[in-house]
Amino acid sequence: MHVRKWLAGAVALAAAAATAAVLTTQPANAAAGGTGTGYLHTNGNKIVDSTGATVRLTGINWFGMETDNKTFHGLWSSNPWKSQLDTMASLGYNTLRVPFSDDALKAGATATGINDFVNPDLVGLSPLAILDKVVAYAGTKGMRIILDRHRPTAAGQTALWYTTAVPESTWISDWKMLAQHYAGNSTVIGADLHNEPHAEGTNPAATGACWGCGDTTRDWRLAAERAGNAILAVQPNWLIFVEGVSCPSGGLSNVWDGDTSNDEDCGWWGGNLSKAGDFPVRLDVANRVVYSPHEYATSVYHQAWFDDPSYPANMPAIWDHYFGYLYKQNIAPIMMGEFGTTLASNVDKVWLQELMKYTGTGVNGMSFTYWSWNPNSGDTGGIANDDWTTINQAKQAILQPYLIPPVGGGTTGPSPSTSASSSSGPAPTGACKITYTQDNAWQGGFQGQVKIQNTGGAAVNPWQITWTWPSGVTLVNGWNATVTQSGTTVTAAAPSYSSALAAGASVTVGFTANGTASAPAAVKLSGVACS
Repeated sequence: MHVRKWLAGAVALAAAAATAAVLTTQPANAAAGGTGTGYLHTNGNKIVDSTGATVRLTGINWFGMETDNKTFHGLWSSNPWKSQLDTMASLGYNTLRVPFSDDALKAGATATGINDFVNPDLVGLSPLAILDKVVAYAGTKGMRIILDRHRPTAAGQTALWYTTAVPESTWISDWKMLAQHYAGNSTVIGADLHNEPHAEGTNPAATGACWGCGDTTRDWRLAAERAGNAILAVQPNWLIFVEGVSCPSGGLSNVWDGDTSNDEDCGWWGGNLSKAGDFPVRLDVANRVVYSPHEYATSVYHQAWFDDPSYPANMPAIWDHYFGYLYKQNIAPIMMGEFGTTLASNVDKVWLQELMKYTGTGVNGMSFTYWSWNPNSGDTGGIANDDWTTINQAKQAILQPYLIPPVGGGTTGPSPSTSASSSSGPAPTGACKITYTQDNAWQGGFQGQVKIQNTGGAAVNPWQITWTWPSGVTLVNGWNATVTQSGTTVTAAAPSYSSALAAGASVTVGFTANGTASAPAAVKLSGVACS
């Protein structure tokens, strides 16, 4: 994804009756945050950690390493790279999908576009060395990394996974190098083999990526097996993320022949997994395949289904057809690798809201990585605004209920607690009521949530919660508010998109912290004490 030409299918899906999405809710004993312990694998339609606990990847893309800069965009801004990762984690993004091109891995590759005053620790480093620093720091925050081979070269995307200049052998050898490079580092969980395979040429003279056609020069399913097995031979613990194609034949229909009877059902580049049920990706190591479709709104391309009179009720059947059936039939997990919009039109706003509902809530929902953190994606924009610091709150507000924040402390972090301690006090006269729940505890840290109910007779706008912790307890990250710490006092300030707390309403602020598990003390709502 970037500013790019989309050539979507000319024929919209002949939609069956829209089927309701399978919406799942997080079980009471599931971890409220985090990406699990150790390496991940699959179990039916779930991604699970080394203990068997279900993990939902709710991440974001940070692109740039696939471009001429050969490293993350935004390193030129006034916001240091670590601060940008801090913000992603605090917002609830527990996974980072990192696009790259093979150019960035070449010997002598040079990273450009870095503000050396703001990021002096990156000066002179190779693209891979910068990636190493991002991986290391993300790991301390409990985030996971998915590597995405986005392009063979920085010049642009390709329909097939190879070109004359970058043959399949280079594609596979570069993946094996990365698998070996990060062997033993469970922050890096897998390989998104090639970004957006798609159709080229007009049928019957197809030259693009097909699915299940059997032509080894074009069959993306067979190529994914070859690369996936080569990677797993080096690093058997990685997940293998496999995107779809656009048209299963690998070619486009002739829109000029006037005959629509044989026209093919095509979708987004990388988004069509309709044939994966009949022609699954088969790997030598079991429980490693995650299917990773892409899905976009009208700011990228105006597909015919957006004009259906029943929109958006028609969309679940379309999503079921292209990828959702794999999840609903318990065949394999779905990790939606890219989806995004500028949110400029109401059609797109409805699309994003309905798509998130379709993925399901809680830890059992479909995984995803939103496109993108970057504001400089021309047809979607980003979660970060143009200053690379402030946040597009309209987008974040839609995504927020589906985000499962990382748990600080890296990938050897806690497993879900089997029992949670909680305490609550009576409501003070006309002020507020607090309920504190400790969700997790591990050696050196803990996770909890503070629920505040406004028991007064009027709204508090903007609301702010403060509390104190014993000396030695330090905040790692927080969510549902802007959470900061000064000395022993913690402040949770209302986000701009939800600044008012109505009379009788409640808000819950979550956090992870280092130190001995301790309940918040001296809790106040906008200066008024709660007991």
